[in-house]
Formats: sequence, structure tokens, C-alpha cells
Amino acid sequence: MDLSTIIGIIAAFGLMVMAIMTGSGMTLFINFPSLLIVVGGTLGATLVHYPFAEVFRAFGVAKKAFFHKDETPSAAIEALIRYSNKARKEGILSLQSVISEIRDPFFVKGVQMAVDGQEPEAMKEMLDREIEYIQERHDGGAEIFVAMGAYAPAMGMIGTLIGLVQMLQTMNDPSTIGPAMAMALLTTFYGAVFANVLFIPLSGKLKNRSQSEILKKTLISEGMKSILAGENPRIMEQKLHAFVAPKYRESFFNKKKG
Repeated sequence: MDLSTIIGIIAAFGLMVMAIMTGSGMTLFINFPSLLIVVGGTLGATLVHYPFAEVFRAFGVAKKAFFHKDETPSAAIEALIRYSNKARKEGILSLQSVISEIRDPFFVKGVQMAVDGQEPEAMKEMLDREIEYIQERHDGGAEIFVAMGAYAPAMGMIGTLIGLVQMLQTMNDPSTIGPAMAMALLTTFYGAVFANVLFIPLSGKLKNRSQSEILKKTLISEGMKSILAGENPRIMEQKLHAFVAPKYRESFFNKKKG
């Protein structure tokens, strides 16, 4: 579970609730017609913009913002170095025995292709193409939440206009002015909250998750090519370290000596 996402959402909503409670009760900020306009309008506009399947997939991808286990690039590099040493000592076919211990399907695919005798360049080209498609899917999911972040405030403004029209038509009855004005202002409030606390931050978190995943898969692609080409593990490690930040450049060989 990603604590930063959970804590961020709880902190944002919690502080808003605390601010509201210091000045009035929560009931003043609950208006179901306003909520329906914002939620229904945002969802409807999103479905007009994107196919239903893509919207449904985006909500499925959103789980990664809440449930995700971060893995440092050094873990993937260390695994690749171990497999490289094994392949140099026992032959490339010996990697068949390590497939069962790998959890990443992309990593499994790379090792299996190496065992099956793919040429290094051909294997890397296929893996890189899959990385491109994965990135496109991830970008598409994040883009949907960016769009929802734009639609929500717009729906809030539409609700505000509806409330103002209702208020102006019933100016002769003072008892109706309050509810109409409340809906007018609360729709803008709901739209701003949904956009700036949920949709836009979620899109940013998904983009960060995508970058981390693409980096890991790029390391795997480069590493498997080096393994299949019979490259020296130390040289391969230096090549892979070029893809990551200095704090993740811990040498597998120095660790082994220690």
C-alpha cells in the first residue's frame, strides 16, 4: 500500500473538514444535487471523450496509486548480474532454472527469449517495442484523469449557473434564495475539490509510477541483451548504472566481497 497517497488524501480532506467544523457544521456543505451535477457531469463528459473500455481500464490502473510496492532499480540490476554470472559459468540454457523465481512477467519473457535462442538485437527490439506499448497505455490512463481534472471544475461552474438561474427566477420568494445559492456555490466547491485533491494528483502519481516501471523494464531489456551477448558482468553493471541515480549505483561485486 502506498502510504503517501493515503496520507495525502486523508490530510487534504481532513484539514478541509477541520476548517469547516471550526466555522460551521458539515451539513451546510452537503448538497446532493450539486454532487450529482459534478460527479455525473464529469463522468458523462469523460465517456464522451474516451471509449468506455479505456475509462474502465483507467479506474483499474488507478489502483496502482494506492496499492504499489516500490522496488529500487538496484534490485533489478543485482538480479541481472547474478543471471549474467550464471550464464557465463553454466551456459545460457541454465537460466531456465531461474524463471520460476522471477515475479515480473516482462522479466520472465526476456529470460525465456534468451533461453529460446533469440539474437541479442532481435530480443531487445521486441522488448523495447513492448515497453513503448506499456508506456502508451500508462500515459493514456493518466491522461484520462487529467481530463477529469479539467471537466470537474467546468461542471462545477455549470452547476453554479444552474443555481443562479433558479435563484433569479424565485427572487420573489426569499425562502428559495438560500438553497439555490447553496447549490450554486457548492457545485464550484465540489468541482475544485475533486479536480485538485483527487483527479490531478492521481494522474501525477500514475505518471510517476509509470516512469519507475519503464525504467525497470529498460534495465531488464538492456541487461538481457548484454547477457545474451556474453558481455562481462562488470561492464554490464557499469552500463546499467548509467540509467539510474547515483544513490542506486551500489556495486554487486563490492557487496559480494563485503
